[in-house]
Amino acid sequence: MSEVNAALQAQETKAALASSKRRDFVEHAFHALFLLSAFIGVASVIIIGFFLVKESAASFQEAGVTGMVFGMNWLPPALYGIAPMIAGSLMATAVAVVIGVPVGVLTAIFLAEIAPERLVKVMRPAIELLAGIPSVVYGFFGLVVIVPLIEDVFGVPSGATILAGAVVLAVMILPTVIAVSETSLRAVPRQYKEGSLALGASKIYTIFNVLVPAARSGILTGVILGIARAVGETMAIIMVMGNTPAMPQGILDSARTLTANIALEMSYATGVHASALYASGVVLLVFVMLLNGTLMYLNREKAK
Repeated sequence: MSEVNAALQAQETKAALASSKRRDFVEHAFHALFLLSAFIGVASVIIIGFFLVKESAASFQEAGVTGMVFGMNWLPPALYGIAPMIAGSLMATAVAVVIGVPVGVLTAIFLAEIAPERLVKVMRPAIELLAGIPSVVYGFFGLVVIVPLIEDVFGVPSGATILAGAVVLAVMILPTVIAVSETSLRAVPRQYKEGSLALGASKIYTIFNVLVPAARSGILTGVILGIARAVGETMAIIMVMGNTPAMPQGILDSARTLTANIALEMSYATGVHASALYASGVVLLVFVMLLNGTLMYLNREKAK
């Protein structure tokens, strides 16, 4: 009998060891998979950055970094100043943020804290649908509706202006800002809201002084992602901003963004001209890196 028990114990021990080895193998396999995935993500950024810098080197040698970044005239193959395009990109993005971010954040607050559930079930899919609309459709909408409206309201000869592009961008960034902000607001512990209301605070006071500050990190993330979407947009901007490679004097002037400049001229650019377009990509990459750095800094300040 003791021999049978010993044999059973030996079998159980052997099975336990085999099961433990399988678990260890699975653990190591998934650890390697996670590491590989992280490496692919980081390597992609490094490779893209290296490629852009390598391809843009010829234009930087030809015109100089300051000559390109601060140059006021874009006239290949003689002049490669991209300052007008940088200004056009920044102005359109800034106006889009001023218009779109308040609307997006307020909509997220409405969906997360005020709207009844039945209304939320209708509004959320409609807002998510905005994210799936192709940018060329936004461009058509801007070309048919917004551009003529600007002509009529402001009396400008052409409504294809920075303002038209900014309005289109403001609509395009709404899904990102709303989705991320609403998720962040819903993630705030309900004890925050209940404690504030229990102390006698009004619902609006609680929203803007308790919930929004608590969700600030996520809201900032949504805003930064929206800005990155606006900076990188191409097709809709080409259709509504006029694409004039000159320094804009105001939001009612036609202008060309960095992305539009690349898309319009890359098909026939050669030599230094093509290299200058890659240099525009480097500027865009640096701008996105600055946005991410700003987000990290603001979140770190919040953590303190």
